Amino acid sequence: MDYQFKEIEQKWQAFWAEHQTFKAEKDTVKPKFYVLDMFPYPSGAGLHVGHPLGYIASDIFSRYKRLKGFNVLHPMGYDSFGLPAEQYAIQTGQHPALTTEVNINTYRRQLDQIGFSFDWSKEVRTSEPDYYKWTQWIFMQLFNSWYNLETDRAEDITTLIEKFNAAGSADVKAVCDEEVKSFMPSDWAAMTHEEKQAELLKYRLTYLRESTVNWCPALGTVLANDEVKEGFSERGGHPVEQKKMMQWSMRISAYAERLLQGLNTIDWPEPVKEMQRNWIGKSVGASVRFTIETVPGAAALPADNIEVFTTRVDTIFGVSYLVLAPEHELVSVLTTPEQENDIKNYIAQTKKKSELDRMADTKTVSGAFTGTYVINPVSGERVQLWIADYVLAGYGTGAVMGVPSGDQRDWLFAKHFNLPVVQILDGQKDIDIQADATKEGAYINSGFINGMDYKEAVDTLNTWLEDKKVGKAKINYRMRDAIFGRQRYWGEPIPVYFKDGLPYLIKEEELPLLLPEVDKYLPTESGEPPLGRADGWSYEQQYNYELSTMPGWAGSSWYWYRYMDSQNKNAFASKEAIAYWKDVDLYIGGSEHATGHLLYSRFWNKFLKDLGYVNEEEPFKKLINQGMIQGRSNFVYRVIDEEGRGLNTLVSYGLKSQYKTSALHVDVNIVENEILNIEKFKLFRPEFAEAEFILESGKYICGVEVEKMSKSKFNVVNPDVLINSYGADTLRMYEMFLGPLEQSKPWNTNGIEGVFKFLRKFWRLFHNDQWEFNVSDAAPVKAELKALHKIIKKVQDDVERFSFNTSVSSFMIAVNELTDLKCNKRAILQDLVIVLSPYAPHITEELWSLLGNKESISHAAYPEFNPSYMVEDEFSYPVSVNGKTRTNLNLSLTLEAAEIEALVLADEQVQKYLEGKTPKKVIVVKGRIVNIVV
Repeated sequence: MDYQFKEIEQKWQAFWAEHQTFKAEKDTVKPKFYVLDMFPYPSGAGLHVGHPLGYIASDIFSRYKRLKGFNVLHPMGYDSFGLPAEQYAIQTGQHPALTTEVNINTYRRQLDQIGFSFDWSKEVRTSEPDYYKWTQWIFMQLFNSWYNLETDRAEDITTLIEKFNAAGSADVKAVCDEEVKSFMPSDWAAMTHEEKQAELLKYRLTYLRESTVNWCPALGTVLANDEVKEGFSERGGHPVEQKKMMQWSMRISAYAERLLQGLNTIDWPEPVKEMQRNWIGKSVGASVRFTIETVPGAAALPADNIEVFTTRVDTIFGVSYLVLAPEHELVSVLTTPEQENDIKNYIAQTKKKSELDRMADTKTVSGAFTGTYVINPVSGERVQLWIADYVLAGYGTGAVMGVPSGDQRDWLFAKHFNLPVVQILDGQKDIDIQADATKEGAYINSGFINGMDYKEAVDTLNTWLEDKKVGKAKINYRMRDAIFGRQRYWGEPIPVYFKDGLPYLIKEEELPLLLPEVDKYLPTESGEPPLGRADGWSYEQQYNYELSTMPGWAGSSWYWYRYMDSQNKNAFASKEAIAYWKDVDLYIGGSEHATGHLLYSRFWNKFLKDLGYVNEEEPFKKLINQGMIQGRSNFVYRVIDEEGRGLNTLVSYGLKSQYKTSALHVDVNIVENEILNIEKFKLFRPEFAEAEFILESGKYICGVEVEKMSKSKFNVVNPDVLINSYGADTLRMYEMFLGPLEQSKPWNTNGIEGVFKFLRKFWRLFHNDQWEFNVSDAAPVKAELKALHKIIKKVQDDVERFSFNTSVSSFMIAVNELTDLKCNKRAILQDLVIVLSPYAPHITEELWSLLGNKESISHAAYPEFNPSYMVEDEFSYPVSVNGKTRTNLNLSLTLEAAEIEALVLADEQVQKYLEGKTPKKVIVVKGRIVNIVV
């Protein structure tokens, strides 16, 4: 029978599901290997051909590792909380759980038909209560923990209380809020319960504080930085403004140094590690306090100085001005009446920008003067106090010093606002300032660091600052604590209630705290989050629950542990499962998660290790970012008149230069080899049902362009269509064949036919001309063994280095070689089936069964490579008669010239060309040629 891919693939997908072929259990005999894909958000659109790229690669590697004797865990689940489902619920009134379930069913069907070896018994869904129970539980552990800088790890909050009881706060070294109290043990004992809880909240690893957030009024929620693009929400394109709100936050900053150093221990792409290093942003410098000049008639100030962090304390003599973030708490009290309107207007403009936009904008020079001055603590100079949006309230102290002679941005700012530019001199030369810094302005001597080199000057200044109690040496990190609340419905409820204005945890036995039913998925009329609509939703019928839900990254920050033991009712995973599976050996996913999911996951993993719940410091040993499969868009060309109006005429690509045209996207699924199916196009665009089509040689040729795959560009290729036409094995191999895994590449359906023909040719090796299964038990010849072992070695090397595209080419070569050899030997084909099985699992399972094997091919062993078969011990001698090649003879390279001559002359083919004549001369060039002269 010819290659019937539909029946074969359905048969084996049903077999794998029935027998749970890929279910992973603890096995102390085999070494473990954990392969993980970044689990998908199940959107309503389902999968397009770009989505499975990473899954196919991880599946090939998982299947290969099983053949190599590993016990492989390869799970799959769904990141099923999220804003898209909630937006759909707002529009339709349908509960997000219902649409999420429909979307998951679509994803599951598509994933199954591609033939992935997922262990579905361990499936997780972040929106299921039995999953988010443990997300809430981890939140509770964070709330009940503090970071002890002496032990450099998180500890239970009770150990901090013990320190307060024994010695007060004096010797406590913790990551905490800046405004913590200083108290003795007796002071602590005298505090009320509420006062103690308020103070402890300043130390907890998850805590409440007023934060500047990206607020999107149209969506009614706070957005993460990566959800905002150029001042608008990525989803929906709604305006986003900066707003101060009371928010839950997590002290990821406590782990900054460990997150930084941990990057040196993991095998990740260097660009991803560099992005995390930059996001963490370690800076070595000094903290300096500038005294605020007293403003006559001003109200009492909450502080008498402004603290700045600088990495170049040696330039402090060149400070010309100081800049505050527009959100800084002192801005309102330090703004003079004359400057009030300017400051208000500037703050209003700033609110329209996201933090990322403000950080990235290096070209625009903008700011506003507060009217207040501060005093340089080292030089005693009086400098102006400004606000500017390039300074962020949450980074450092929210204040920076402007040194125009040492920084290009500061120089541009000073020149724009006509501020003084002070040039620093150290004897006869500048102290390490930019070469292009201006030479304008006053010149001053750099005081007591005159004549010192850079290091000596910095050390001297740091000592002086500390002696004078106006500053000190300090290490700073750009990374800020992670905001952990979203004002939306479809997320994990935070297991907190409020009593006397303070947050308290519900009891562990009351988990999970379930999402309540609401009448609408919108904020309340008074501006509370959607959970505020829940009727009678309160703790013990008297205390208000927290109305925000957790952010999207909460459920994805620990999910790989749940896969290890997904049905456990008593823990997020058992100690035995965690001890066995340990960590993820291979993680495949998109690079867009470099500073979001991957950073938060490492943070939660380190925290869980600190408390003894997990054993590994880093969750993912090796990371691979798959490239993007880009869309291949097709276009038709509409003729337009001189006024620019579109006519009811479409001209083929090769003729469009003869007309004035506009390009229109066309559905790529009705285009084949750039030829438009005109009848289907008329159905696709009914307004052109009566259009005139100007053709080339009777065909309408479409234009082509590579763009992002998107529904709006009609260039989305549905894998369902390709699987129906060519089969899942063809799709799998073709996606790998497109190019290196880690590179982006354009999709082109035109080439898929070649891969399908290859699989059909492979199938043919096992069948005779009547398509009857026909495999011989005869012993293989050397050429057949060489072809087999060449592909065994090639695929092994390729898979180990994730070079899947080169393996596909090698399979084609191997099958061509064996076809030419007319090989149907069981000893060759059975091993070849195993080698191909990770790439094309359905066809190989079928052939494995036809070869007489009872178990799944997944239980086979990868063939051992034998290098001896690659050694050349024969040579195909071209035999010439009177200078014309007549035949080729395979002869051993061990034969001497006389032996070669005798065998050649005895050959029937050669005798035919000699025509009974005795050769005048026989020339033998060993390992090259035999030439007979008659």
